[in-house]
Amino acid sequence: MNPAQKALWYIESHLAAPLTLDDVAAIAGVSRFHMVRAFAAATGHSVMRYVRARRLTRAAQALAVGAPDILSLALDAGYSSHEAFTRAFREHFGVTPETVRAATCATRLKLQEPIVMDSTLLDSIKPPRFATSKPLLIAGIAERCTLENGGAGVPNQWQQYHQNVDRIPARIGSIAYGVCCNGDDAGNFDYVAGVEVADFADLPREFARVRIPEQKYAVFTHSEHISTIRRTVHTIWNHWLPISGMKAADAPSFERYDEKFDPLTGNGGLEIWIPVRE
Repeated sequence: MNPAQKALWYIESHLAAPLTLDDVAAIAGVSRFHMVRAFAAATGHSVMRYVRARRLTRAAQALAVGAPDILSLALDAGYSSHEAFTRAFREHFGVTPETVRAATCATRLKLQEPIVMDSTLLDSIKPPRFATSKPLLIAGIAERCTLENGGAGVPNQWQQYHQNVDRIPARIGSIAYGVCCNGDDAGNFDYVAGVEVADFADLPREFARVRIPEQKYAVFTHSEHISTIRRTVHTIWNHWLPISGMKAADAPSFERYDEKFDPLTGNGGLEIWIPVRE
């Protein structure tokens, strides 16, 4: 297992929480020394410098759209005061937070976008089982995944989901769903980190909603760490499906996370449901 991939997943899904090198190394299952070397070799960054750059980038993006409270941004980024945050922000970007907020633009800054995790093909994949999904109503946090961002923001979506799931009314159970829907010809699609609900009647407007119809699915088990899910998904679509004798149906695909999955460590496994037709 690639420790750098585990580290990237953990960092991106816990940016708003306290993070230390020991935390990241523990999740990756290696020593601090190993973590530092492996991460630098894979990404060209030190672990904590990447954490710092990602947090400051998120702060800069919030300022560019008019975030009014710089102290709140400072605290979210791990700084204890407005002054400490401003000093770090200026050292990193060469301008003050107030300058970015006044300019309402962060495109000229050297932003650190999330590093995309590995999506190379697996050597093999276990055959799927086939099942018919009941109709589902899913409510949650949505973002657009493009070829440019490669879905690199998905771990942060899950962090937002776990922070806000208790605010979603009419929830059914605790199983979480990662739904891919509304795809276009350019390969872009919406990703919704959500939960099943009974209806959308009282759903606050900030939550996305997706209807999944009754549909036949090929169901794959991903038992490895969550950081390798892109490899499994890539292998399904680019290796298994072309030789399966089946075709992809025009319906959402989704990941299904039951109680065995641990969102803190990324272990426990999940299922990947791909809509198919003969």
